[in-house]
Amino acid sequence: MTAFPSDAPLEHVVRAFERLGFREIRRGNHISMPREDADGTRTPLTMPSHRKIKGSTLRTILTQARVSGEDFLKAFDAV
Repeated sequence: MTAFPSDAPLEHVVRAFERLGFREIRRGNHISMPREDADGTRTPLTMPSHRKIKGSTLRTILTQARVSGEDFLKAFDAV
């Protein structure tokens, strides 16, 4: 497994979140990617639409989306 990305390419991050069950519904200055959970709830995810996502920003996004760093890294490495 690789180290946590410090400046991750946006499209790589989006594909990793898609592997985790999120789907892109809107893209502008920010990208909205909600996930439908098994219990019927929705987990929202919003991230800036920058070419590179800083590591600190990515960690905040993971916390808000309730995704562990380990699960994200597995999906990120698989992309």
